[in-house]
This record gives sequence, C-alpha cells and structure tokens, in this order.
Amino acid sequence: MFTDKDLAQISAHGLTPEQVERQMSYFGSGFPYLNIDRPAVADDGIRTLDERQVAEYAKRYDEFSQGKRIVKFVPASGAATRMFKALFEYLESGVSNPATKELLANLDKFAFAEELRSRLGGETAPEKIIRGIVAREGLGYGSLPKALILFHRYGDGNRTALEEHLSEGALYAADRDGKVNVHFTVSPEHLDAFKARVGQVLPAFEKRYGVRYEISYSQQKPSTDTIAATPGGEPFREEDGSLLFRPAGHGALLENLNEIDADVIFIKNIDNVAPDRLKTDTVTYKKVIGGVMLALQQRCHSYLRSLYNGLNDKVLIGEIARFTEERLGQRLPRDFERLSLLQRADLLYKLLDRPIRVCGMVRNEGEPGGGPFWVTAPDGSQSLQIAESSQIAPGQRQLMNAATHFNPVDVVCGTKNYRGEHFDLRKYVDPSTGFISQKSKSGRELLAQELPGLWNGSMAHWNTVFVEVPVTIFSPVKVVGDLLRPQHQAQ
Repeated sequence: MFTDKDLAQISAHGLTPEQVERQMSYFGSGFPYLNIDRPAVADDGIRTLDERQVAEYAKRYDEFSQGKRIVKFVPASGAATRMFKALFEYLESGVSNPATKELLANLDKFAFAEELRSRLGGETAPEKIIRGIVAREGLGYGSLPKALILFHRYGDGNRTALEEHLSEGALYAADRDGKVNVHFTVSPEHLDAFKARVGQVLPAFEKRYGVRYEISYSQQKPSTDTIAATPGGEPFREEDGSLLFRPAGHGALLENLNEIDADVIFIKNIDNVAPDRLKTDTVTYKKVIGGVMLALQQRCHSYLRSLYNGLNDKVLIGEIARFTEERLGQRLPRDFERLSLLQRADLLYKLLDRPIRVCGMVRNEGEPGGGPFWVTAPDGSQSLQIAESSQIAPGQRQLMNAATHFNPVDVVCGTKNYRGEHFDLRKYVDPSTGFISQKSKSGRELLAQELPGLWNGSMAHWNTVFVEVPVTIFSPVKVVGDLLRPQHQAQ
C-alpha cells in the first residue's frame, strides 16, 4: 500500500506502518456502534445529591485535597473559526445574516467593543466593523484561539476566556502552599500569544487571589494524527503525491493528559466560563465532584490493598462487589456468582485497579453534547459511558430521546493507582470507538478519521461515576452571539 517515500513520511510523523494500515482498515469496515442498554438517568447511573451531601463532599474535597498535587487541564488549541463563521460568510457574500445583525445592534455589549473601536478609528460601516473583528489587521479574532478572545467586562479591565480559567483555578485548584497548576493545550502558532497574555495578567491575578501560578503548555503530537482517505477508501494524496495526515480530534489529547503528573486533574473546555459574579456554583460543584472522586478513590485503594494481600473473606468480597455495582458505575458479568471466590477476587481487583473519573451531568435543556448511557459488553457486564450520536445505531436512536442529561465536559480524574504510580492511560482506551467524517481539501472530498474522544472512547475502560450538577455551571460560547446571553453580561 505504501511506497518508500510514504514510509519515510509515516516515520517522520511518529507513526508505524502497522498503525496507519489499521487506520486505513477502519475506512473499509467502519467503527462498530456501542451496544447501549439504556440511558443513565437520576438514581440509575447518575447520582443526585441533596444540600447536605453537596456541603459534605465540598468539605471532603477541601480536606482530602490537602497535600495533593492538583492540575487544571484546559484543552485550548482550537481556533475560534466556528465562533465567527457567520461573520466570515457575511464578508464573503456581502449579505447580512441574523448573526451579523445581532452583533451590530448590540456591539457595545461585547467585552471587546472598546478595543475594537480604538482599532477602527471612528469607522462605523458594518463591513469595516465585521472585518475589524475577524481580520488580522483588526482584532484578528478569526484566527485566534477562543482562549485569547475578550469574553467578559469588568470595571478594572476586561477578561479573556484564558483569564477566567486562571480565576477559577485560584478558587478550587490551589494546593495547601497556594500554588495553582494550570495546563493549556495549545497550537504551536498560538503559543507565543498565550505566553504574552499570561505574562501580562498573571501578576494581578496572583495579587488578587494570594496564590502563585504554575502555567504549563503542550501541543497535540503529530503521532496522534490520522491518515485521510479518498471516498473510495484509498490513501488520500496531496498534489505532490504525499499522504495527507490530519489532526484526529480531542481524543488525540489523551497523550497530553497522560503526561500530567498529578493526584487530581480537572478537565474543562476553554469556552465554558462564567464571570466572577456567577462562579459560586462552578466552584462549589468542582469541589463536589472532586470530593466524590477522592472519597471513591480512597475506598478503592483500601479494597485493592486487601485484594492484593490474598483476600479470601467471602463477606468482604461481597461488600466489594456491591461497592463496584452501587458506587463505581459497573454491572458485574452475568456469571459472576458462579465464579470461585479466588476468581471473583481477581476480577474485582482488575475492575478497581483503573483510573477513575467523576463527570458532572446537566439536565438536558436543548444544548448539544454527549449523553450518559449504560453500555453492555459481550460478557453481560455493563459500564457507564458518554456516547455521541455517531456511536449509536440508527435502530437505537430512540434511546437518545429518553436521555435526560448531557455531558458539559465537567470532569475530575484520578490517574494514580493505590501504590501512587501513574496509570498508563493509553491502556484504557476502546480503539473501536473512533468515527469517520466527510471533509474536503482543495476542493476534493475526503474521509477523515477521529480518534476515540477524550471523554468518550479514550476513557471507556476507566471507572466512571456520573453526578448531577446544576445547569448554572454550563455557559459555553460556541458562536459570538452567545456572549450576549445574560450569564456573560456584566450587571
């Protein structure tokens, strides 16, 4: 399939021919659908907490996280192209659309309005304003990442999405020494701009919150790119005959996450931020899901030590089995009770000795996002998974209508085992949960392949717990008009 020139290109990408051939095979076979049993709902896969439990878990987080290394992990490498798509369409066609009309009518409500007007020098023509927002000679927002776009207005200076994450981190991710570790995944072309903005604002944030920040960055690795194919399933080749490799979606960031050395890792999308006046719920429920994770992890580690030491106590084995089913989002295999005591202990050890994640789940009010489901394995066991619509067979689509919650990407992870060693997260991926999409390059159609999503198939074999969180913690900015929503406006 590949020439010597191809093999050299594959090697330069950090890939092996076998990996690329496996990718090509999926274009022919496709990816299997998940075997979904039912949606996860309140009290059947999604834990609901009363006020007392919320306060208790937030307190537990404050206590259990003492002495822990905490990292706030923020995927922030994508450009804001989609956020300003309607503005680009206006510039190309010259025809106004609802998004541009809304923006022009409410221009002064945007946090970037003052800076824009200073760049425009008095220009008021609609085309000049729109071009001033997205073009490089203006604010350049059309080619910047969302992290560097002014989201919110404050009396002492307006903030980008990046700065709101710094503010959040100080409120729930500071360690006992007052250090806040924040890790951004960035594109190489944006790294200097990130560092410049951080250098500009960090002293004021450290003074405001009485903390010290440790900011780190990483880029998506070329070895996580996937080969593109023609609609006929052959390798897609550029004009010069070279193979085309494409970034493989946020699932590629598992490699970046795998390099984070921490006891507690919070994951949150760059565009899901709120101004300070609305951060109370965000901070409370970050601590809540952190407290749930640490409490479960502590109990898992205690059970694992007992199992490792050759546990043969039938009563305790039964207790661990109930814990696994009632608290760890697992349903044991159908033949579990027929196994010997030693076999049960061995299976429970394998189930508990995994990375753990606790995911906040929001009541579905029409926002897009992956949903929580119970998924059945061939042995009859079941696990909790976050599934996208592309992973659900057409014949099971009605189950999506029965889903009550969705995933706002509000995740806390425990990635160390009971011996304090870091799990190799690559071992807990379900490689069959990628998907294929239709794209184009230079006017030619192609098939692109995305790796299992970071919080979908990349975490398929983690222990997963879902906790209901309020919709107030979810305020994403997908298009520029979302910044006009009340939760992004100053009061």
